[in-house]
Amino acid sequence: MEINMSLFDFFNFGRKSADQVGQKNNFATPFIAMSNPAQPIWSARDYGSLAQNGFKQNAVAYRCIRMIAETASVVPIKLYQGRDELTDHPLLNLLATPNREQALPDLLETFYAYLQVAGDSYLELILVDDQPTALHVLRPDRVKIVSGNKGWPLAYEYVVGTHTTRFNIDDDKICRILHQKLFNPLNDHYGMSPLEAAGLGVDIHNAANAWNKTLFDNAARPSGALVYRGPDGALNLTDEQFARLKAELENNYQGARNAGRPLLLEGGLEWTPISLSPQDMDFIHAKHAAAREIALAFGVPPMLLGIPGDNTYANYAEANRAFWRQTILPLTERTLRAISHWLRGIYQESADLNLKPNLDAIPALSEERMRLWQRIGKAHFLTINEQRIALGYGPIEGGDKPPKNKKA
Repeated sequence: MEINMSLFDFFNFGRKSADQVGQKNNFATPFIAMSNPAQPIWSARDYGSLAQNGFKQNAVAYRCIRMIAETASVVPIKLYQGRDELTDHPLLNLLATPNREQALPDLLETFYAYLQVAGDSYLELILVDDQPTALHVLRPDRVKIVSGNKGWPLAYEYVVGTHTTRFNIDDDKICRILHQKLFNPLNDHYGMSPLEAAGLGVDIHNAANAWNKTLFDNAARPSGALVYRGPDGALNLTDEQFARLKAELENNYQGARNAGRPLLLEGGLEWTPISLSPQDMDFIHAKHAAAREIALAFGVPPMLLGIPGDNTYANYAEANRAFWRQTILPLTERTLRAISHWLRGIYQESADLNLKPNLDAIPALSEERMRLWQRIGKAHFLTINEQRIALGYGPIEGGDKPPKNKKA
């Protein structure tokens, strides 16, 4: 049986009323019921709950998602055909203005954010006369994957209210939907988001914030117990006395507006302070540990979030490089490969198109790239084209010879 009671109800539990005094088979003195902590209650793991409890109500998860989406969306992009860089191509024009409402960074920010929240992201390609004219990001909770008898996807259905748009998957034609998902060991068609993996940490962090908010709202609530020792050894207040004392404390001593107000006691009442033990106060440490778990699930170094108690990296710059190398670049490279593979069927005259991040234009990696240039430049046994290819550039005419004026 679950019992919920206020502080006064708790101390009044088992208390005799005036008409029970002197009756047999009643409790002679008040008693306290003790119980073990109940099982924890975790929030749901559907898209709506994750978005509400994680993105909208948790500052750590919100910042992780924004950092990843905003950073990855502004990574400079280059288009290659084979090893040759292209500066003029219809695909570049499409990416420059993907739709009327969004520029490319805005489109990709939405795409990456949905991927972090839901584990799935969907791009819709708009075709006019079989030519691509626009790209739009679809909300993942509105997309349903229709599978066939053998379990393979047959179509995507986008549902808004009572309207459903179906996008068939035809092997002979390009599918107008690009579905990018994160690995999910328990589902064949839908991905698993980092926010779901961080769900336990999000719940703990939110619960700690709710605890702190409750303490602020009840800053003047007495932290202790009122003990009544009446004349002639009386153990209980009368019903009228108990009700008057309860109303006075609730109206005049609870809430933030009554903080610091002194408590006035009448005869027979004594104040017994009740304080939390260091073990009970460990929720502050638990909150910081939960914040680090959330950052770990998203691949964001806690140092970048200002979370105390984490000294994994020697300095901020090192943590920032790790964030780029371990989180941002794998995400952007995977996404650009998926877009390249998806749209190759549209530009059949350029079947070997590849979108790649421009690493030389990323300030966070400038020191690392400089060391790479110096190391490749000292490899005098390589030809100019071999050095260029090692640095991510295409070959040039006459570059099949070693650099001049270099000692072997």
